[in-house]
Amino acid sequence: MKEHTFLEIINPVKDKMYRLALRLLTSKEAAEDATQEVILKLWNRKQKIKHYANVEAFAMTVTKNYCLDQLKLKQNNNLRIVHQNYESKNQSLQSEIEVNDEMEWLGRIVASLPEQQKMIFQLRDIEQYDYDEIAEIMEMNQTAIRVSLSRARKAIRENLIKKHNYGIK
Repeated sequence: MKEHTFLEIINPVKDKMYRLALRLLTSKEAAEDATQEVILKLWNRKQKIKHYANVEAFAMTVTKNYCLDQLKLKQNNNLRIVHQNYESKNQSLQSEIEVNDEMEWLGRIVASLPEQQKMIFQLRDIEQYDYDEIAEIMEMNQTAIRVSLSRARKAIRENLIKKHNYGIK
């Protein structure tokens, strides 16, 4: 497989790999490094890639496993969330602070979820993967994925409601 062919296969998936790595490692630099390492691993296995039915699911699985290995090594324990999903030039300072605060709370809530729920939430609600693809990536059955996703959404919703209702009787 030539470099051009490999890049045609990997480029559409590269951003999704980065976003998954960012969600798991919570640092832009660590996510960029992880994405580069995974692409390098895929390049080293380039002859086997054409035998996979779903290259995107394979790439996401490799990314997930690499990030989990990095977290186990505890190199990334001191990383903090630097996550901004929303930018607008026409916001007032107060609105900008409120959005930043809300994103920080949401990041904390998602980070407090169990690892499996966090990953399924990322793949389904952020990356918009189908349940079949998530089942292949996570190596789980669809029923377990749906249950885990439901529990993650419920925990996020309850924590946000609790935060918003704080001090209200």
